[in-house]
Amino acid sequence: MRVDVGVIGAGIVGLATAFALRERGASVTVYERGVPGNGMSGGESRILRHSHEDPRLVALARDARMVWREWEERFGGELVSRDGVIALGAGAVKRLPDLLAAGIQAHRADPHELAERLPLLAPYDGPATIDEDGGVIRTRAAIETLIDALRSDFTFDEVLSVRVTPGGGAEVRAGGVVAGHDRVIVCAGRGTPALARGAGQPLPVRQAAHVRLTYAVREEPPARLACLQDGDAGAYADPLPGNAAFAVGLGDAAAHDDGSVADASALPAYQARTDAYVGERLTGLAPEPIDVRHCWVTELPWSADALAVWATGPLLFVAGHNLFKHAPLLGRTLAETALGGELPADLHPHAKLGAPRPAV
Repeated sequence: MRVDVGVIGAGIVGLATAFALRERGASVTVYERGVPGNGMSGGESRILRHSHEDPRLVALARDARMVWREWEERFGGELVSRDGVIALGAGAVKRLPDLLAAGIQAHRADPHELAERLPLLAPYDGPATIDEDGGVIRTRAAIETLIDALRSDFTFDEVLSVRVTPGGGAEVRAGGVVAGHDRVIVCAGRGTPALARGAGQPLPVRQAAHVRLTYAVREEPPARLACLQDGDAGAYADPLPGNAAFAVGLGDAAAHDDGSVADASALPAYQARTDAYVGERLTGLAPEPIDVRHCWVTELPWSADALAVWATGPLLFVAGHNLFKHAPLLGRTLAETALGGELPADLHPHAKLGAPRPAV
């Protein structure tokens, strides 16, 4: 039986899902109101890290990395670097056993190794680890490759509502479209909660705004640069293609339920904090940012890394944060579910995927 599926949202999760559906012979329509890959998936880079509070997410990131490598073979280009991820702070060391148990190449790092792998970092002698299997995701290369593969499947319009029809199918209503599908998968980022609520499925999503700044590397760009997760400061940083610039993020500005930023001064304040952090911790970067990227954050209440999928008849609603690294595997899972498979137990909301384990 040929299955017709609507995918709402052309960020990395929606694109990966549509690509997996096409691979499995389904008919696909991808609905996107703006530029594909330019919302929550926008920017030049993301970090593929395995370190998480929940061991299930460690395994998910590991398995997703394998699909990234499959994509590299298929599309003929690097999508995830092999330069590793440095994590600072006691939490990184605490999570190290879970990485090793999952087969991840990781170890504690001393100050000499930190200086070698991330020469932009100011001298640091605290607890640190290196995830050798992690690296920076080449986001634009990934997005553009998937867009090329799906170019004939796009409908550029704003979706107003989705619903289960009396006959058990799924209906999408966009600006100039009324379309019926066998299944609909909603991967619309901050637009997902509104569409879910309209279909009778409220989601416990918290919204926030994030500022991500890019700084130039002071000296000749190193041939290799690891990504950074700084648990002490709550910051992250990763190299852009060519290693001549580094993107740094630190903190989110809270938003109201209607999606408006609660305090308009919060984003400039976080930008100033990021500048100060770079001046103190990443001394190999020039102090003035050369680029800025703002994006929305959608988090579930049990973890900043949480992920869940709500099923309402033929409708699937995907919500969570920090999903880019999981996208190739998550897309395959959503495609298989839409084509009649069972949604994995860990993706059901009650499983609270991403929640920290209780302290013993």
